[in-house]
Amino acid sequence: MRSWHVPRRLAGVGAARRAGAAVALAAALLGVVSCTGTATPAPALAGTAPATTGAPPTTTAAATGSASTAPAAVPDVLRFTGTTLTGAAFDAAQLAGKPVVLWFWAPWCATCASQAWTVAEVAPRYRDTVPIIGVAGLGEQRAMREFVTEFDLAATPQIDDRKGVLWKRFKVTQQSIFVLIDRSGTVVHQGFLDGEALTARVAALAGA
Repeated sequence: MRSWHVPRRLAGVGAARRAGAAVALAAALLGVVSCTGTATPAPALAGTAPATTGAPPTTTAAATGSASTAPAAVPDVLRFTGTTLTGAAFDAAQLAGKPVVLWFWAPWCATCASQAWTVAEVAPRYRDTVPIIGVAGLGEQRAMREFVTEFDLAATPQIDDRKGVLWKRFKVTQQSIFVLIDRSGTVVHQGFLDGEALTARVAALAGA
């Protein structure tokens, strides 16, 4: 049987060609790295997980939303609760961080009646910036409700303080008295205010 073999000369030529092709391939890859700074990764095979860099994932503000603002600290002057003339629960702590006006009035008081028109006009305008809260006392609940209806005060919270709890807490001994509290919880005025003075003081608190 005749045996076949490759002559040594031809075998050497084939080896040289294979070596040249390997050198050319290496040079091409080095050329890609030198242009981009990184080698382009080979495409992942189907069904395999994408490669990771080892760096922890980052969370952006857009993904999580804005950080919630911490609630304002409740000053001692606003640490009280009550019930409105409509029967709703009232918690003054919800007003923390805002200027607040407390109006102490009685349903039979002529001075309170003259100021009621100003309160009814000013309170809705500053409802979100300087809430005005009525504190009704020294009278019967029916008379208090009639007072609110007559002077169109239904849009303003009116606390039923027939027992005088809040009147005693704020040391109010007569009516009509306004207690003005700034946004830090400091009482900046306690006493009588006519309509013009009340409007000016509320506007100043709103701008402070």
